[in-house]
Amino acid sequence: MEQYFLVAVKAIVPLFLLILTGTYIRWRKLLDDHEIRRVNSMVFEVFFFCMMFHNLYVTSLDQALRPKLIVFSVAAVFAVIAGATFFVLRITQDNKTRGAMIQALYRSNFVLLGIPMVENIFGRDALAVPTMMIAIVVPIFNIMGVFILETFRGEGRFSLRKTLGNVLRNPMIVGAVCGFFFLFTGIRIPDFLEKPIAQLSACTSPVALLILGASFKVGTLGHDVRDLVLTVAGRLLVVPALVLGTAMFLGFRGIEFVTLLSIFATPCAVASFAMAQQLGSNAELAGNAVVISSGLSCVTLFFWVVLFQYLGVF
Repeated sequence: MEQYFLVAVKAIVPLFLLILTGTYIRWRKLLDDHEIRRVNSMVFEVFFFCMMFHNLYVTSLDQALRPKLIVFSVAAVFAVIAGATFFVLRITQDNKTRGAMIQALYRSNFVLLGIPMVENIFGRDALAVPTMMIAIVVPIFNIMGVFILETFRGEGRFSLRKTLGNVLRNPMIVGAVCGFFFLFTGIRIPDFLEKPIAQLSACTSPVALLILGASFKVGTLGHDVRDLVLTVAGRLLVVPALVLGTAMFLGFRGIEFVTLLSIFATPCAVASFAMAQQLGSNAELAGNAVVISSGLSCVTLFFWVVLFQYLGVF
């Protein structure tokens, strides 16, 4: 049993030490809110582009493409959305709360927490698989997030064309497209270009986790305690149990299974709060779901890693 705990410690503890360091930065006021937003924008626009590009650029095609994993992941995301919608429609009548809850239940912090977790377990050489999944899962997260929030705002403003345009301009997607281009064509870039891109790629996860910690604010729970508890429990316990249990039954193992764990067992996505704010949803509930689920995920992720290690899945 001891070796299972050691793997979990190796996978989870470094992530939350970086997040705690970010909260220390905020507490010491080493960065103010404006500076945190600007650094966050820099990470999103530059670092994530380099990470997506480089992780695909340095891999081989047979490592990156996993058709069975892609099909299962996409089907599971839509199944979670359908199940979350069915559940939420029956427990609350407030449309703004419905949109915020559904988004929080299906949309995980895959990029910020999942990628470094995979790296901590398997090393940087294994990052091609989760990076490939970012290029597939994140656009679905984004498009469905806008669709759900607009639907439950009830103002009929959803534009598929505009949403697709925003997704295609997302630096992560642009980086993935560029990485896939070089991967498929076999074209190599000069070393003097690859080296700084690789250095920026290596910095992405640590800096992003620091800023995640520095961005946290604990808001008031308001009147949403029941909905918050259900949302966080669903995100951290119910969704991982159902999806990962099915994945284990279907024979997913190793890097593929841990990639699924990083998609479906990580806490609510930080971006879900910003989208809820921008699209007139229950932003207070969305923000609290991000903060509470991120805090509790240090326990739940540890539990899932130990459990599936014990079961011999990876």
